[in-house]
Amino acid sequence: MKNNAMELFPIIDEQGHTIGKATRKECHDGSKLLHPVIHLQIFNEQGALYLQKRAMDKDIQPGKWDTAVGGHIDYGEEVRDALFREAREELGIKDFSPIFSFSYIFESEIEKEMVYSYRTVYNGAIIPDRDEVETGRFWDIIEIEQNMGKGIFTPNFENEFQKLKALL
Repeated sequence: MKNNAMELFPIIDEQGHTIGKATRKECHDGSKLLHPVIHLQIFNEQGALYLQKRAMDKDIQPGKWDTAVGGHIDYGEEVRDALFREAREELGIKDFSPIFSFSYIFESEIEKEMVYSYRTVYNGAIIPDRDEVETGRFWDIIEIEQNMGKGIFTPNFENEFQKLKALL
């Protein structure tokens, strides 16, 4: 994985307005600077949900199963542009129709994010970038539910999955 500690992210208020900028390192050092991220939940036609297993060298939650696509919005970048960029970078997906699901603030021990969550149905080829993603596969919803709380998913995914289920 490339060293991206100096990448610039927008700092936002709770309404999503940009109020400044900071580096990735500054956003992940416990400062709790609110910064925006995108998530894409990918379903197949059978209703299974694609999850990625995070690479072991990720700075946050390495080796855990997580949302199909997740990434930071760069300073000056629009939300939808970040969504398509991250889907292309992480899974090689270019042609999909995202539907906005919801947004929420997620806070961990080291960071605070405004998550813009989208979903789509996709049956094309998925080619994970091995620098970003260890592996990935479709999970039946029942299989996800049976594995909740066992430490294999990221806490953020478990939180978001509960919100997502309410839409299904």
